[in-house]
Amino acid sequence: MDFNSGSGGGGNELHNNQFYQCEENKPLLGEMSEGNNNTKLGAGPCKRSLNHCGSSGMRYKLLHEGDIQVCVVKHPRTFLSKILTSKFLRRWEPHHLTLTDSSLTSATPTGYMETSLSYSSIEDLQLLSWDNAPKYCVQLSFPGGTVLLQAANSYLRDQWFHSLQWKKKIYKYRKVLNNPSRWDVVLKEIRALVDMALTSPLQDESIHQAPLHIISTLLAENSNLSTQDHENIIVAIAPLLENNHPPPDLCEFFCKHCRERPRSMVVIEVFTPVVQRILKHNMDFGKCPRLRLFTQEYILALNELNAGMEVVKKFVHSMHGPTGQCPHPRVLPNLVAVCLAAIYSCYEEFINSRDNSPSLKEIRNGCQQQNDRKPTMPLRLLRPEPPTPPPATLLPLSTNPSPPQLSPSNPAPSIPISTPSLPLSPPPSVVNSSEILVELERNNNSANIKRKGGPSGSDSEPNLIDCLLVSPAVNTLSIQLPAPADRVLGCFALILKMLSDYDDWRPALASLLQPIPFPKEALAHAKFTKELKYVIQRFAEDPRQEVHSCLLSVRSGKDGWFQLYSPGGVACDDDGELFASMVHILMGSCYKTKKFLLSLAENKLGPCMLLALRGNQTMVEILCLMLEYNIIENKDTQLQIISTLESTQVGLRMYEQLCDRQRELKELQRKGGPTRLTLPSKSTDADLARLLSSGSFGNLENLSLAFTNVTSACAEQLIKLPSLKQLNLWSTQFGDAGLRLLSEHLACLQVLNLCETPVTDAGLLALSSMKSLCSLNMNSTKLTADTYEDLKAKLPNLKDVDVRYTEAW
Repeated sequence: MDFNSGSGGGGNELHNNQFYQCEENKPLLGEMSEGNNNTKLGAGPCKRSLNHCGSSGMRYKLLHEGDIQVCVVKHPRTFLSKILTSKFLRRWEPHHLTLTDSSLTSATPTGYMETSLSYSSIEDLQLLSWDNAPKYCVQLSFPGGTVLLQAANSYLRDQWFHSLQWKKKIYKYRKVLNNPSRWDVVLKEIRALVDMALTSPLQDESIHQAPLHIISTLLAENSNLSTQDHENIIVAIAPLLENNHPPPDLCEFFCKHCRERPRSMVVIEVFTPVVQRILKHNMDFGKCPRLRLFTQEYILALNELNAGMEVVKKFVHSMHGPTGQCPHPRVLPNLVAVCLAAIYSCYEEFINSRDNSPSLKEIRNGCQQQNDRKPTMPLRLLRPEPPTPPPATLLPLSTNPSPPQLSPSNPAPSIPISTPSLPLSPPPSVVNSSEILVELERNNNSANIKRKGGPSGSDSEPNLIDCLLVSPAVNTLSIQLPAPADRVLGCFALILKMLSDYDDWRPALASLLQPIPFPKEALAHAKFTKELKYVIQRFAEDPRQEVHSCLLSVRSGKDGWFQLYSPGGVACDDDGELFASMVHILMGSCYKTKKFLLSLAENKLGPCMLLALRGNQTMVEILCLMLEYNIIENKDTQLQIISTLESTQVGLRMYEQLCDRQRELKELQRKGGPTRLTLPSKSTDADLARLLSSGSFGNLENLSLAFTNVTSACAEQLIKLPSLKQLNLWSTQFGDAGLRLLSEHLACLQVLNLCETPVTDAGLLALSSMKSLCSLNMNSTKLTADTYEDLKAKLPNLKDVDVRYTEAW
């Protein structure tokens, strides 16, 4: 390339620079000393900058591309100073440069940038500044020439400088560490790489991730390293992991270390802060499932220590913190996700072979073809079904059409609750897997069981929970896990118990576990359900509705913990004690409703009667409420409930109290009913009519319909209350037509509240005939001043009047 030295070159002294050592032969450890420059500074106007980091404390975003002015000067090395100090350089070309992983390329490969500039050909990288012109340049020296990049200001210049320097060094480290020779040298280079990433003024996710990816690739390609080399590398990269998640390949390496050396101090000292950061900051394990696997292996490694679960418990407590409120909202869902994944892994081979789907291990190995996998392992072995046993016979029940009299003096006949006698079941079927032994004790008619309320004619096979919830006579499915899988299952079941002990975590934990996110096989595991029972018990004992309401199913038609731990449920092993506890807390909350009692009567009446027969007070109360609220319509069933109540002391006492309440209620109705009545909010005209028609309300003096949905149509029912003295219609849709009807029939009315009702003068004027009115609230109505004056003149007993927010105010 031709160049002009410029007219000003004669007066300037040429300074010969020492030849730079070829970049390929430079030790990488020496590259961190940014100011180590052997170049002699000239006295001319152009000088090299010693401060490569720019302004102190400045931070820059890593550039991947950008617009910049480019000038290329080809020259012998001895003429470099003369060219740099000349006044007239060659022309500048605008280029859009891209910093790839290996070279500097232009979007328009013409002129100076016709070919890409490889990072390996760059011998030196310097910052340049002119004293006589506001030009901010970066100098890239390559054999036989120089590339000058001119930015608009010093900040952009420094940003280009640090980005190019970072790209060049990462390229060199990747190349050197790709073919290691001596591992003692490699370890030094790794430490230098980590130091470079930690001290770089660039702020970008890739600044820390790129070194981690380089090291993870190195470890993946050199799996025959000694254990000591493994630990040295882990310790070397530990500073990078303090604020960064490890990449997937590095997670695999960490998992292997946890499995092979669980008692290594690296697990405690290095992996602990890494796992803590994952649990605190991870937002989605689905994007990087190996983070979840690493966390799982780390916890299992802690469990292998001498203290075992005590160490795990301390770790869980450290994630929660010493205060009563955990400051990290992501910790709990992440811990639950790790536990669920670990529990599923215990049954992975069985589930995948049952569903005929590839396991995670097979997917990693590329085995996804149907003929590459083992044949399907059926959950139920196909054998001829034995004949169905004849139905059990019960003692004849009373066929008296009259309803039973609820009186202790006239007790119902004792009717035993019998259970069909089942024939001997066939020997248990055994399904063998390479890791799991499954024993199936099959019910005689389990293959024909259809879920109650399901679509008719459905030929789909019932699921495990459906089969096991039919009756207590249905046999169980037992799965025997190998010892390692059994330890994993026990470890993470205990973690769930630990999570349930924290009050602030319990609501979210109950919500996460409400859909029963466990494999069916785990729910049939006696040891697992026993550990899980503690968690459900904590939910049942919690007084907060948001917690114990999660015991119910997440939606209609799906079983919840309430069903699974009921007598006959797949997880029930305590004769219904936990079930009774759940019913007690639900009845003590806002679930003491007819809907909840109807649900119990339809699905759990047998277990309720059985527990009541054993003296459980909660179940005795349930049966009494079913009788009191007329939940049970079948007379024979009512007789069975009465017989059950009379069979125990507590049941007999509560049944007598029920009969006393009913006698008092009948006596009250005979005398004319109550004197005060308040309808629940949102009640309608039909609700009021139904209530008033259910008995006698001749003594009713005070009626409140405030904040209900009644309209003027309810006046037809109100005029049937001749003793009514106080009527509250606040915030209802009661209008003029109703007022006119009331004024004609309720002559004894003394207090009337019409606040926030749509009444107008047309209806209010009719009140002038109600001479007994002494208190009238017309706040926020369409009352006018003339009507107000007219009412005051015609109602002499009116003493308390509220006309705020009306025209008369």
